[in-house]
Amino acid sequence: MSFIGLLAFIFILGAAVVLHEFGHFIVAKLLKMRVETFSVGFGPRLFGARWGTTDYRVSLIPLGGYVKLGGDESNAAVEGAGESDIPVNERFDLRPRWQKFLVMVAGPTMNILTALAIVWAGAMIAGVPVSPASPTIRYVKPQGVAEAAGLRAGDRVLSFNGKENPSWERILNDVRLSPEQPLPMAVERDGQRVELSVKPTKYTEEGESIGDIDFRPDYGELPVLITMVVAGSPAEQAGLKVNDRVIEVNGEAVRDEFDVRSKIQAHPNQAVRLTVERDGQRQELSAQTNAEGKIGFAPESVLPQRRIGPVAALGYAFERNLEVLRMTGAAFAQIFRGQRSARESLSGPIGIAQASSNAAAKFGWAGVFAMLGFLSLNLGIVNLLPIPVLDGGAIFLLGVEAVLGWIGVRMSMTIRERIQQVGMVMLLLLMGFVITNDLVKVATRWRASDDDKPAVTQPAK
Repeated sequence: MSFIGLLAFIFILGAAVVLHEFGHFIVAKLLKMRVETFSVGFGPRLFGARWGTTDYRVSLIPLGGYVKLGGDESNAAVEGAGESDIPVNERFDLRPRWQKFLVMVAGPTMNILTALAIVWAGAMIAGVPVSPASPTIRYVKPQGVAEAAGLRAGDRVLSFNGKENPSWERILNDVRLSPEQPLPMAVERDGQRVELSVKPTKYTEEGESIGDIDFRPDYGELPVLITMVVAGSPAEQAGLKVNDRVIEVNGEAVRDEFDVRSKIQAHPNQAVRLTVERDGQRQELSAQTNAEGKIGFAPESVLPQRRIGPVAALGYAFERNLEVLRMTGAAFAQIFRGQRSARESLSGPIGIAQASSNAAAKFGWAGVFAMLGFLSLNLGIVNLLPIPVLDGGAIFLLGVEAVLGWIGVRMSMTIRERIQQVGMVMLLLLMGFVITNDLVKVATRWRASDDDKPAVTQPAK
């Protein structure tokens, strides 16, 4: 991991934790409750500062954080014992249940709002991608899984994996979640509905199995940029550079990256003329293809974006985050059904660090904030689960106490402490699993990189 990647990880994880704890903190303060400690991390105090009645600190174990509320000793095993001389009107444990509920739910709520705000801001700044609804197929990879399933260019997708009139984003997400699993789909061809089944190809990305499908939709005419030029290739010798825009091949205009590929590959062992635009100026270059019709560069279509207003951007943010939750839920369902490996799907701090580093390297600040939004959303939802030690567990216990109160029974502090201890053991076991899993993934990638080093670099396109 690079130094920039490490900084990205610290920023992303730190921001997600601080925002979560700030939710608890600010609601407690507004309700005039004593906040004894605001800690980033668990365990012994490393450094910090005391302001008023609150100790703001960084603690040794950087796997979360906590807010210690005056009079709340339910998490004493984790947070340490609190002060004994707290005024009655500032004690959390003496407040009505509705106030306790507001404090507990505020942390996850802050994470969810952060995820919404990041997508909303991105939509306002850069616009939103234009994703074809009920997309028409533009390209089918020869001898790929889509062609084997019977798909043809010009087919219009009517349904995919049980979803009628799916967007292209929905199709891609279902494909990524379902490597080597048959997915039903229906297309319109010559006015007729044709039922098909396609099985996505399986490949590994950052230690996780992901599905890919060998067809693409028709976006219309798109700009095509060169994203990579192989060193020493005919493309480099011809003078092609990254970020050149390909306008024509042999005098014929190109619509997208598939046009570029097909027009070049149609002339193996021949010279092809490429018209490119660079810094606003057109240039015509010539390169010799190899026997496979490649010259050593990678073209990529620039997908269209459209501007929207603040209300539409908010709707888009809700849709995107709901889709992330749908995919997360579907992935967990596959784990429980035995269709997906927990080792491949679950990541701990090391996995988050690697993903954060990759996001920063590939997409800069946009990638960093996208990763923050994703992590923040998942942190908020996971914390709402009714598991002891988590906020959802505390909210669940409030509900149990309310029900017991109706029948005149009170839950003792001893029972609460035992429940919290069980939750802490469960949490530690989970953390041990995901950290071990991360280390296994790293070791596997190292071995694979040593075994798969190519002797000769092959040209890309």
